[in-house]
Amino acid sequence: MGAPEAFTQTTDVGHFIGGQVHPGTGGRSQAVYNPATGQVARRVALASEADVLAAIDAARAAFPAWADTPPLRRARILNNFLGLLNQHRDTLAAMITAEHGKVFTDAQGEVTRGIEIVEFACGAPQLLKTDFTDQVGTGIDNWLLRQPLGVVAGITPFNFPCMVPMWMFPMALATGNTFILKPSERDPSPSLFMAELLKQAGLPDGVFNVVQGDKLAVDTLLMHPDVKAVSFVGSTPIAQYIYETGAKHGKRVQALGGAKNHMVVMPDADVDQAVDALVGAAYGSAGERCMAISVAVLVGEIGDQIVAKVAERAKSLKIKNGMELDAEMGPIVTAEAKARIEGYIGIGVEEGATLVVDGRGHQVAGHEGGFFTGGTLFDHVTPGMRIYKEEIFGPVLACVRVKDFAEALALVNAHEFGNGVACFTSDGNVAREFSRRVQVGMVGINVPIPVPMAWHGFGGWKKSLFGDMHAYGEEGVRFYTKQKSVMQRWPASIGKGAEFVMPTAK
Repeated sequence: MGAPEAFTQTTDVGHFIGGQVHPGTGGRSQAVYNPATGQVARRVALASEADVLAAIDAARAAFPAWADTPPLRRARILNNFLGLLNQHRDTLAAMITAEHGKVFTDAQGEVTRGIEIVEFACGAPQLLKTDFTDQVGTGIDNWLLRQPLGVVAGITPFNFPCMVPMWMFPMALATGNTFILKPSERDPSPSLFMAELLKQAGLPDGVFNVVQGDKLAVDTLLMHPDVKAVSFVGSTPIAQYIYETGAKHGKRVQALGGAKNHMVVMPDADVDQAVDALVGAAYGSAGERCMAISVAVLVGEIGDQIVAKVAERAKSLKIKNGMELDAEMGPIVTAEAKARIEGYIGIGVEEGATLVVDGRGHQVAGHEGGFFTGGTLFDHVTPGMRIYKEEIFGPVLACVRVKDFAEALALVNAHEFGNGVACFTSDGNVAREFSRRVQVGMVGINVPIPVPMAWHGFGGWKKSLFGDMHAYGEEGVRFYTKQKSVMQRWPASIGKGAEFVMPTAK
């Protein structure tokens, strides 16, 4: 494989409303950086209230016809979109690397995981089938319908500018809704490219819209009565705000929040496999994943071996511009994010944790202005420390020592987040007990990043999820539809006379 073609387009990024690219009316914009160089690559328009209202109007106007489109025809359009995604997956991956910074091969993986959701959504005719009961009472049949909500919105984070939107809009479109995407303003280009591909696939104008922007756009979507549901992925404080504000305005809300994912390493674990898993899950994508492992819970004497081997690997990480094919870790998304991560490293030192590998001040030759931070490793971290309690969202791994399985399980269960967790062991009983007793939504046994497949659904517990339903899978179908129960009988089977008692099966 040769070197991938970099995304070098410098055109400013606008909105996509009613099937057309729209420059916006607000006059506000924000810089979009190339994290590997630290230079401004383009600017993104920040939506005014009028821009958001235009998108809502376009989605509302398109809804009746799209809702009445047979599911099979909706699925065929999504299948066309699927073909275009496969054709242009490397273009999308290059956009992600250029604006987020993750290495190109990781960006390719992100696009692939998004494509899997589209593949699942293409099964809309089957997914929307419901139950029918013949003769539920004498001469009466009963069946269910799943019908779309109307205009729905998705608010997505910077760390997966392609995959996370595809957790949302394929399911929303397949079930007959119209959709407004508010992507992160840090890496906005993939959203517009996906909008163009949907249009090429034959999606009617107004069914899918994109509004770039900040809190003004978010609040307008949350408070507008014509937006019936909002799906969000991001940090916990914002997730809680999204959930509470949306619910207060009568919306169905699904808000996925932050994480502090643990990986428990039992004494019988394969040391080299555990080290590989920790290095990849802690430092992959520069730790900017909601499913990244940020805490290693080391049980017993295996801890010394694990820390020594992880330290050796952390020091030798190939940290480069993500478009270089041998890169293992790219830059942090912005200078502000880098400063926040390195600030947490300083806090860990002040709190008394042992700083085994310090990633602060990392420089990459030829990219001295880039937002690079090296892999960082702490040992002897305790539960009272901020670097243990708070989400850092960077390439920082904290090691906590415990004496046995019971202490490890109690430690994980006591944390306020419950997004993902892993346990590395060779003992089947330990694996079974851990899976059943851990208070976390997604569990991996010898799998460090247990992101469920497209047909299973994604979501955490505790302060990692606000709302009742997980993303995508069959839960996604339920989130984007409302159930209607229909009971029917015909005149020939209706007895004479009024009935004044509760109807029962006869």
